[in-house]
Amino acid sequence: MKFRVATDIGGTFTDVVVFDPDLGRYTTAKAPSRGNDLAGGVMDALGLVVDDPSGVESFVHGSTVGLNAFLQRRGERVILLATRGASDIYHVARGNRLDMFNIRYRKPVPLIPRRDIIPVGGRLDCDGNELAPLDHADIHGAAERIRSEKVRSVAVAFLFSYVDPSHELAAARILAELLPEVSVSLSHQVATEWREYERTASTVMDAYIAPSVSRYMADLSTRLSDRGMEAPLRVMQSNGGVISARSASERPLQTLLSGPVGGAAGGVALSEVLDRPNLICIDLGGTSFDVSLITAGHADSSPSALLEGLPVLMPVVDIHTIGAGGGSLAYQEAGGLRVGPESAGAHPGPACYGRGGTQPTVTDANLYLGRIDPTYFLGGNLTLDVDAARQALEDLGHSLELDGEKLALGIIEVINAKMSQAIRTLTVERGIEPREFSLVAFGGAGPMHAVALAQELGIAEVIVPPDPGGFSAWGMLQSAVRQDFSEAFFRDFADLDTTDMEARFASLGEHAVSSLLGEGVGHDAISLVRRLDMRYQGQEHTLTVTLPDGASPSPNGHLAGLRRRFEDIYRARYGHSNPDASLETVNLRLTALGDVGRPLLQPNYRPGHPSDAPSKTTPVLFATGSYPTARFHREYLMPGCAIAGPAIVEEATATTVIPPEGSATIDEYGCLIIKAPPL
Repeated sequence: MKFRVATDIGGTFTDVVVFDPDLGRYTTAKAPSRGNDLAGGVMDALGLVVDDPSGVESFVHGSTVGLNAFLQRRGERVILLATRGASDIYHVARGNRLDMFNIRYRKPVPLIPRRDIIPVGGRLDCDGNELAPLDHADIHGAAERIRSEKVRSVAVAFLFSYVDPSHELAAARILAELLPEVSVSLSHQVATEWREYERTASTVMDAYIAPSVSRYMADLSTRLSDRGMEAPLRVMQSNGGVISARSASERPLQTLLSGPVGGAAGGVALSEVLDRPNLICIDLGGTSFDVSLITAGHADSSPSALLEGLPVLMPVVDIHTIGAGGGSLAYQEAGGLRVGPESAGAHPGPACYGRGGTQPTVTDANLYLGRIDPTYFLGGNLTLDVDAARQALEDLGHSLELDGEKLALGIIEVINAKMSQAIRTLTVERGIEPREFSLVAFGGAGPMHAVALAQELGIAEVIVPPDPGGFSAWGMLQSAVRQDFSEAFFRDFADLDTTDMEARFASLGEHAVSSLLGEGVGHDAISLVRRLDMRYQGQEHTLTVTLPDGASPSPNGHLAGLRRRFEDIYRARYGHSNPDASLETVNLRLTALGDVGRPLLQPNYRPGHPSDAPSKTTPVLFATGSYPTARFHREYLMPGCAIAGPAIVEEATATTVIPPEGSATIDEYGCLIIKAPPL
């Protein structure tokens, strides 16, 4: 038997999803994440659902190692080799203020101090012509310092190396000869684009996380191999695709947002299956709340991103993350109630876990309000301590002069307000109307809060996919192998030579196909998507236009089509456009996709023991009062069944709350479709 497996590490739990192609069935499980041994947590989760790893034919993993190293500032010390005379680019950065009206604003703290930047002689001009040869003595001197100070990671970022990488490649050869054990990141390989500060910052970040990612990938690969797994290990990327663990070790920056992107990939697959082109995807786990958008069936993405104010030049799915989850701690500050971003994590976890936690959390509040069945948490694998949750709430409530019920409702209201604002950041603040979307809720705690968030935003429909607690891991199974390539292409649009452009795309395409063949993808399974960064002349930022598969019969027709697509995108983003203004191109982009199979949901969902009857009825407290509430086990519900609120739908990986006046049904794919009542 051959299985397809995906795992996703969260702050509290590690999720695993297994697809059995013979039965067409998914199995989902969770294991507590191990903070100091993430690979061990993956093996724990895998052991719950796969007895013999030799039967695994595909293994996809969402890694948080690089992101954790960056966020916690626990990456490697990095030495940066930069062009003499321009070595302070990384610290000078940009002059704009990211938070315009914050009088206490400070520029982001760089990952390395100035003393760890070594100037190197040699200079190219903006066209790649050599003005001064590379100073090999400077490279040898830098290597001696790196060896003496036992530095294990080096970033090399020379001026205009995206045009001609010869100086960086020469430096890399010298370093490899003198320091074979040191990791070296080259800017022209990390980001083949202009913008010297952003390219340098991306290279430093790549070098900062590279050793951690490489060690982790080697550790996990060894453990899986020792358990008998022969299938290749693939890793989720920030762009929504997957690559081999070998490539991930060579290009660690691509895995920075590996974990959260799985949910967006799942949203794309769900959009296709359910024929709902516009989705807001929310992933609420124990520690964080992630929001992503699916518009016209595609994940909203960008060619760059800012992480804590530091830029990274790489294609990323746009995900907005805040510190909110089931484990978010409630506390008093300045006389008021605050919730998050601090989390109880998996250890000790919420007070109701009975592992020593004493501060109340969102999970404790939901338990106290009756929304969680203490005997059926995680499908009955963990019995929750109601008394411990009550005591934690009452202790905090006493200082705030609130009883347990009012405090619990207040905690839910505060956390919901924070999550609603996070959704508005990706929608309303960009001129997007949330009412035109359906809300897809997943993660262990997402379905519990989803309808309240939908009501707050005026969204009429909430979709809870099967096994929502493992949906991000499921999304990883739907992802293609992907690699992105770019090339600077500064041209006046009016004088654009389409023959030259097509030739450059053809060259990028040959390289892309070769790379995917090296990833084990068959030639017939490879497809290429071409894009062009464009802007009005005189502007700083660009918009990315997707080119059609085939060129127009005439160059003029081809250019006119490109112009129209740019104007349409510009108008959708900013509300206006200027068809008479001059345009220019900035970058060529090519995405190579390798289809490795997509086990999509099928319209044949049938429960093992169908029943529409509730398992029991219990009192549940909502904002409008306490109601007798029917509780259903989701695995028994048949397609087409009708559920009237108030109701609770329970399953092993999540709990869904349907408020009074709400209603729900199960569709033929096994999705729970909820009609949210207006406020």
